[in-house]
Amino acid sequence: MTALRNQHRAFRVKVMGAVAGALVLAAIGSQFLGAPAAPRSDLQGEPVLPGFAATRAAAAEIRITLADESYTLFSTPGGWRLEGTDGYPIRADRLDELAGGLETLAWDVPRTRDPGKMNAIGLGDPREGGNGALVEVIGADGNVSAALLTGRKDEYIYVRRPGEMQAYRVTGTLPPLYTAEAWLDLDIIDLNADAVSAVRLTDATGASMFLQRTIGSDDRAFLPAPPYENYELVNRLATTGPALALTRFQPVGVRPAGELKTRPRGRHITQTHDGLEVEARPYREADGYYVTLRAIEAGEGAHRGAAINERAKGWAFQVSEIDWMDFAPAVSEIARPPEDVTPDGETPEE
Repeated sequence: MTALRNQHRAFRVKVMGAVAGALVLAAIGSQFLGAPAAPRSDLQGEPVLPGFAATRAAAAEIRITLADESYTLFSTPGGWRLEGTDGYPIRADRLDELAGGLETLAWDVPRTRDPGKMNAIGLGDPREGGNGALVEVIGADGNVSAALLTGRKDEYIYVRRPGEMQAYRVTGTLPPLYTAEAWLDLDIIDLNADAVSAVRLTDATGASMFLQRTIGSDDRAFLPAPPYENYELVNRLATTGPALALTRFQPVGVRPAGELKTRPRGRHITQTHDGLEVEARPYREADGYYVTLRAIEAGEGAHRGAAINERAKGWAFQVSEIDWMDFAPAVSEIARPPEDVTPDGETPEE
């Protein structure tokens, strides 16, 4: 019995030794052979859109198709515009980023060919409800001269040709394509809060107010100024929003001012310490809230006033309801007159 057990033990030792040896050989083999090679393609390093510089020069339109919207950028003698905005300018930096990106995109490693996995890397065909973006460059003859499907996952950009199922990771950059409004050049005015010295308000009822502060004071320091110096603030915090409304001006859309159907709901004039004045007129339309701007050139603010008017003249800028309310506040909610003074500033007759 003892001899039999010794034989079994010896056999197990040999088996374990053989397994260990195999593992050692596998480890050594992996050192020499390396990990499995990453997938490669003959296209790797080649441009996604060969000869795009010439295509770009002859482009008349760039059409972006998404699952939930489509939009077109088109060339005019005065620059590129976004269709449906009555010719409002688009951001030149974003257009350069798109055109330059399309020109320099290069194929990297191939990825999936499985149609069911395209949405996982942002390459689902938007014409079929997928989450990718179809970019088509159209020449003056109306024909598509270049096209690709693109998507993004994490820090990587993926591309495939329309009608083909082979997806590739690519090198290069592209701007975000998933909202048409992002193309509009709505950076109309850049005004720091500490530059604002006063604001003149007229509300929808015709009531007026003038709020002012001294240089270097904080955002809550706006107080009724002549001829309203005796007015009492309803709430000290109520002055900050209207006084600094222009410093937070962030339009979300634009339309020609001539298309507005309503009358302005007051006037809002921002004054800066260096003499710039900007008049805003708020409109409440059926489809949203709008503000028109007109700068008054004065002193050192003249060059800024001209720049604002050049971009704002003839346009009404859509803003959020919350922002609009700071351009159209009720004066009665900011300050009230003394008991012996009527709202228009006159002393009652005895």
